[in-house]
Amino acid sequence: MDDERPDVLTIGQLAHRTGLPVRTLRFWSDEGLVPPVARSAGGYRLYGPGSVARVELVRTLRELGLGLDDVCRVLSGSTTVAEVAEAHVAALDARIRSLKVSRAVLSTVAKRGSTVEETTLMNRLARLSAAERKQIVDDFKEEVFGGLEDPRLRDRMRDYSIDLPDDPTPEQVDAWIELAELVRDPGFRARLRTWLELNTPVPGQGRPPGASIWWARQVVQVVAEVRKDGVAPEDPAAAEVLSELFGDTDRAAVLRSLEAGLEAGAEHYFRLVARVRGRNSSPDATEELRWLARALRAAGAAEQV
Repeated sequence: MDDERPDVLTIGQLAHRTGLPVRTLRFWSDEGLVPPVARSAGGYRLYGPGSVARVELVRTLRELGLGLDDVCRVLSGSTTVAEVAEAHVAALDARIRSLKVSRAVLSTVAKRGSTVEETTLMNRLARLSAAERKQIVDDFKEEVFGGLEDPRLRDRMRDYSIDLPDDPTPEQVDAWIELAELVRDPGFRARLRTWLELNTPVPGQGRPPGASIWWARQVVQVVAEVRKDGVAPEDPAAAEVLSELFGDTDRAAVLRSLEAGLEAGAEHYFRLVARVRGRNSSPDATEELRWLARALRAAGAAEQV
């Protein structure tokens, strides 16, 4: 047969030339990707010299993940490789984002030792649409911040977006899962609302005592230095720190604000928001704030003696 048609290849010869299994070439041939140019007297498929290059193109496109329909469209000339590649890049980007979400969820499940029910919930929260995520955050903001008569707070909350970017990192997805669970908790909402009410100015009055603790990091820095020096909250030196920080401010009001924030977990909430937004959050100040609360309680008790 080769002597009769030296310009053609049997399917076995084509397999040898390309390094592909005969069954793969037969399948592609049946699908019209690599059609034979003729048939032998015995009915066997015969392929032309150009079939080798065509097989290489099909193999390349398939290795890049293109489906058979897209490969057929390229080979038929109804579309170009560039056009198909552009669409495929978009599909791959979506797939990569989905895989990142899956990895983040599985990592969180492994870290927490989650139950089946918890895993299902985390997966659902991670895969919410942008509109669904926005609804969760908007509902939270309305319940917690709504009705508070403070223009600065309203402006801050209006501009305070909490959402995942189009291509989130696993750390951002992990933070979003935890944040979404947190802001959907009625107990957390109530505690945060109580804390905000203690820190929101009443119309016609100044800023409540203690409100600056949560927005001025210098307070935390001062306490961090004192703790580093080994000063205990009950030491006389701690009382001097309180005088430096608060002067003649109503310390009982400061303590109420501080305890409400600690009870609400405000520090943890701020850190989660920063992680979701992909920003470097300040170091966790929970221990410094607890030290400050103990010092205020100790000072209050000493004044009553």
